[in-house]
Amino acid sequence: MSVIVFTVIVLLGSYFAGLLGSLTGLGGGFIVIPLLTLVLHVNIHYAIGASLVSVIATSSGAAAAYVKEGITNIRIGMFLEIATTAGAFTGAILAIYIPAQYIAVLFGGILLVSAAMSFRQLAERTVNQQSYLASKLKLGGSYPVNHEVVEYGVTNVVGGFATMILAGVISGLLGIGSGALKVIAMDGVMRIPFKVSTTTSNFMIGVTAAASAVVYLQRGYIHPAIAMPVVIGVLLGALSGSKILVRAESSGWLRKIFAIVITLIAIQMIYNGIAGKI
Repeated sequence: MSVIVFTVIVLLGSYFAGLLGSLTGLGGGFIVIPLLTLVLHVNIHYAIGASLVSVIATSSGAAAAYVKEGITNIRIGMFLEIATTAGAFTGAILAIYIPAQYIAVLFGGILLVSAAMSFRQLAERTVNQQSYLASKLKLGGSYPVNHEVVEYGVTNVVGGFATMILAGVISGLLGIGSGALKVIAMDGVMRIPFKVSTTTSNFMIGVTAAASAVVYLQRGYIHPAIAMPVVIGVLLGALSGSKILVRAESSGWLRKIFAIVITLIAIQMIYNGIAGKI
């Protein structure tokens, strides 16, 4: 395969990854890593390095639009980022010493869990009451829907914080930004509306990925020839996705896309990991 063909495939695939990652709050890594490892046979450590850089680009591109529209809860994002950043350092160091096939199987397992959780929660909900800790930290907020402002509360702050530590470890270990786990922690554990959860996840994943990327950069796993087209494609896709999500009236279809796509990718990653093809 020539360099030009490789770059074009990576660019197009990364655009799709950025678009889907922005719409669901996943980040682009869920598509970029399988694309690089399964389709283009790139070493998974270099794929993770490129993915981490793309996650930073996704967060930078999409988060700005969401913050401007008043959907992102910056206070929640900054609070939970304490947990994810600490976890990301731990995960990135662990990844250096774990064989690639085990990382692939773990990656697939995380995807399947994320898909199952997404199918379980199909209805948008808003909790008006807040827990004691959420009230003290002033984590509640509001977001615009069809020219109206919807108020919401936050519950189970401790459970959400603990889940975010795990999300950080997974981010550093697999290079995915852990947007799925962050959305699950906010939407499923803390009862934050799904649209707010996805946009706040987009705001957070760049900071988490930056912490992990430092370790990969020091190890030489971030290659410019791979990372550059990934970053450009993901950033353009993230910008397109942010425009669609801001205008979307319902987030139910986002959950279905989220679950179907990552289930298919998970099966491929687990199979190839067990078969030793990665």
